[in-house]
Amino acid sequence: MTALDLSSPVAVVGTGTMGQGIAQVALVAGHRVRLYDAVQGRAQEAAAAIGARLDRLVAKERLTAADRDAAHERLLPAVDLAELADCSLVVEAVLERLDAKQELFRALEDVVGEDCLLATNTSSLSVTAIGGALRSPGRLVGLHFFNPAPLLPLVEVVSGFATDVSSATRAYEMARAWGKTPVACADTPGFIVNRIARPFYAEAFAVYEAQGADPATIDAVLRESGGFRMGAFELTDLIGQDVNESVTHSVWQSFFQDVRFTPSLAQRRLVEAGRLGRKSGQGWYDYGDDAEPAEPHTAEKARPPAYVVAEGDLGPASELLALIRETGIAVREEDEDHGTRLVLPSGGQLALADGQTSVEFRDVVYFDLALDYRRATRIALSASQDTAPQTLAEAIGLFQALGKDVSVIGDVPGMIVARTVARIVDLAHDAVAKGVATEEDIDTAMRLGVNYPLGPFEWSRRLGRNWAYALLDDLHLRDPSGRYAPSLALYRHAYASDKREGSTS
Repeated sequence: MTALDLSSPVAVVGTGTMGQGIAQVALVAGHRVRLYDAVQGRAQEAAAAIGARLDRLVAKERLTAADRDAAHERLLPAVDLAELADCSLVVEAVLERLDAKQELFRALEDVVGEDCLLATNTSSLSVTAIGGALRSPGRLVGLHFFNPAPLLPLVEVVSGFATDVSSATRAYEMARAWGKTPVACADTPGFIVNRIARPFYAEAFAVYEAQGADPATIDAVLRESGGFRMGAFELTDLIGQDVNESVTHSVWQSFFQDVRFTPSLAQRRLVEAGRLGRKSGQGWYDYGDDAEPAEPHTAEKARPPAYVVAEGDLGPASELLALIRETGIAVREEDEDHGTRLVLPSGGQLALADGQTSVEFRDVVYFDLALDYRRATRIALSASQDTAPQTLAEAIGLFQALGKDVSVIGDVPGMIVARTVARIVDLAHDAVAKGVATEEDIDTAMRLGVNYPLGPFEWSRRLGRNWAYALLDDLHLRDPSGRYAPSLALYRHAYASDKREGSTS
């Protein structure tokens, strides 16, 4: 099965931002494109807006004037659905309401030919439910573009319960022919990206709600330690708090209020207050003309320790030992089968976040996970009220000696980056086990769809097969609500590794 021939006309129904973007993608790929909107005059307005964007591409030398002129000739606003009769593909980008989409596709079935592929760009509704209203649901497929469609490469190709394999294959090949990177997935709430990305927002909000840290500090740690392009608070301000919360609520409801997807009460209050982010001038942050930028908490300068004692190799943080030596701080190594921590001159200990809390132990400071400890510019530390001030000071001084800014947060199990990554890894394993998508497509989707520095399975391989399971298991003991209970898929993944290595644990 191949992509649509360029001689085949393509239609886009719905001429908002997403509809215009999809139309532009098809147009630049070489198709004749028909634009239709139920509101009179909007298709013509959308065509003019697309034409203006093509003009800007010419000005930026990303499109030749000849190609622009040819594209203008191929773009045709339609005033009636009947004008879409000869189209080989119709992409719907109308209001996110099930009844509206079903009504549209029923009308299209009376207009287009039997071999016309029908596609919905829904981001939150069930493709299966949309297709359930059709006489021939096998030709309906989900084509979830990401905004802005002309710029972002990812397209989720979603097969509903009744979608024919041939229809999904045609849609996949068409997206690739249009210069996009398609990933195939089953019709599950949130598809790939909006399902697996939920912990990125949820865990940041949970740390905030537990008064572990303020939004600016959490965002800084996610960026400067975790390697994420934006923090959760600034990203939801950009998306719109109402939009982000709506997607979270939709996924939660669709999974029968699964506690793993529970929305944030703090975000709900923000939406109720009308603080929707950049578009309203205020969200988690203030965007007024006179607003001062929010600064993360950064610890005052502290004296570094003269030496540290390494018990074990520090696991995922093992590269820290080389960095410490490079500063001239002595590293004394002790062979400990299960040791993964540093002992400081004061006698206190420094350990990588593992889902436990500092208050459980005598004089332990936790440090957060980093994507790359050498390149990270900030590290978060966690201590309890019982942690000796000297131990915390030595921990701060050690990371400052490595050239890092240090943020001290509350005694939050799993801290910020570690618990976020562990939950993303868990949801990804669960999705593969349930046939949502392949490991490769999930990694591709999360890197391209939300700009994660690594895909969940890339994280998993880097951190070790048992790392996410062990951290979540410890978190689950401290919060038995079920939110952090490792999935059976992650358990099997970790346990299989133990058996291969000959473990009897």
